Amino acid sequence: MPYVYEYPHPAVTTDAVLFTVRDGRLEVLLIQRRHEPYAGRWAFPGGFLDYEEDLLDCALRELEEETGVSGVELEQFHAAGTPGRDPRERNISILHMGLVRPDEVNPVADDDAGEVGWFDARRPPPLAFDHGELLPLAVRHLTARIMHSDAALRFLPPRFTLTELQGVYEAVLSKPIGRGDFRRVIRALDWLQPTGEYARAGRTRE
Repeated sequence: MPYVYEYPHPAVTTDAVLFTVRDGRLEVLLIQRRHEPYAGRWAFPGGFLDYEEDLLDCALRELEEETGVSGVELEQFHAAGTPGRDPRERNISILHMGLVRPDEVNPVADDDAGEVGWFDARRPPPLAFDHGELLPLAVRHLTARIMHSDAALRFLPPRFTLTELQGVYEAVLSKPIGRGDFRRVIRALDWLQPTGEYARAGRTRE
């Protein structure tokens, strides 16, 4: 290496916070750590940045290595760097968020993940590092995203009913929404294309 800074400096990691909506509940993908620190605790999939690796590439690589999940879209949304957050060394983690349908991925634990699973994003198991503080922050970021963009569509197939879309909003916001109010707001947006068809199970319009 041509030049190495003489003073100590932080290590960098990336973490992937992957959300889905299943059975009316917002869920997050977690891995159970196989090694210390926090062996046996659950955490976001993630790991250390290679020296010449891009941040997004690192997040995608670690997600695939630990859960087998690939081909998802991730966006960077936060940097965590509180001193002492990692007992191994001074560490800064760059968090990335992804939104998927439940049938879109099939997580399988690998690498240094003992197990992998989906958990209630608002009632997770005890989490490693400062992930218990970062998860509510990620939920708040997701809430803002679906209120100001078409991000809720990432949880749905290309064709869906307004009832299904309302269910996504209620799961993310964690509260019921009046049917009439919801449909008036949604129909005013320009990112929905009505099909004029009805779901087979009833008179729910797509």
